[in-house]
Amino acid sequence: MPEVPARVHNLPAARAQFGDLIGRLLPAFERADPLADAAAAWLSTCPEGHAVFAAALTDPGRAPEPVAALLESVAGLPAWVEPDRLARASHLFSRAGVVGGFVLGLRSLVLGYAAPAGNKPLAFSGRLREAAPRRLAETARFVTAVCEPGGLLPGGEGRAIALHVRLMHAQVRRLLLATGRWDRAAWAVPINQHDMLATSLLFSHTYLDGLRLLGLQIGADEADDYVHLWRLASWILGVDDELVPDREPAARRLAECIFLTQGPPDADSRALTAALLQAPLQAARTPRERKIAAARVRISGSLCRHLVGHGVADALGVPSERHPFSIPLLASVFGGLDRLRAVLPPLDASAVALGRRYWDLVVEVGLDGERPTYPMPERLGRRPTAA
Repeated sequence: MPEVPARVHNLPAARAQFGDLIGRLLPAFERADPLADAAAAWLSTCPEGHAVFAAALTDPGRAPEPVAALLESVAGLPAWVEPDRLARASHLFSRAGVVGGFVLGLRSLVLGYAAPAGNKPLAFSGRLREAAPRRLAETARFVTAVCEPGGLLPGGEGRAIALHVRLMHAQVRRLLLATGRWDRAAWAVPINQHDMLATSLLFSHTYLDGLRLLGLQIGADEADDYVHLWRLASWILGVDDELVPDREPAARRLAECIFLTQGPPDADSRALTAALLQAPLQAARTPRERKIAAARVRISGSLCRHLVGHGVADALGVPSERHPFSIPLLASVFGGLDRLRAVLPPLDASAVALGRRYWDLVVEVGLDGERPTYPMPERLGRRPTAA
């Protein structure tokens, strides 16, 4: 067995319950993404690095060697990809609509912040606390582009954004290691293979369970298709394919093992969660907007507690407030509408169309009409609030 990083908790219990997974996950803490790291190192010496990479995506033949090697590694599609499954997964994401928005923001992202070592790159960057609305809108655009029909196929926008995100992660990794403040003994390699896998699971299995918590009916095959889509996204993002599941039961087992061993939320977890929940107030400009934003913050807190569980919510400092808004009633309404949609094809088509319009609006409002760019950062923000 490889040396166990200090960040790993509950190892005896994890070995007893997930023995075969531990042997796969422990080495992943010390593996990063060599191809993306080499491309980021080269592009960081180029004044127009972001433009060079964007041009390379449309004309790989003229790319500099380290960038060409990265792009060649994800050219085409792996043999295991099933386009019909990708299409069905896209349908699920679109028809989930606003329910998916709640789950992405108040379950998937929050549970990512709860990981006390995995959250450190974001805590170091300072981006969420300093520009929460834009950061969240960029994440929403990334997820919607990945999940839109054809988004991950060659030429798809989701594939292009995923590659920009991969390069951005490599640059953050370089900057973190260069600061001299990265505690590798405590946190392992920054943005390592284990943490990239964990993020993929937040967008796949964790997202699916959140939809169920808000009343949606997700069949086993449908769930497997959605995990399949995120397997392809993970491959483009540089996650070792041997780590990534293709079916939901395997994804669930991996997620449970990671959650058991990650340790309790820390001060950075609470700061990041607070920044996310308070984002509407940060974006409000007028007294009326601030009043609406305050109501949204209260409702979001209640939804978050429902979606992550009261124990995790307490550890993250999510407020517990009494108000007339009933989360169980809301989930019953969502569930009833979803059951009706399932038996009436015209309603299903309408749900998909409305879901796509919803995500377009989320991104447009969050970015204030600008396009997301996902550039390689030139510096990091403040030091995290906790080790």
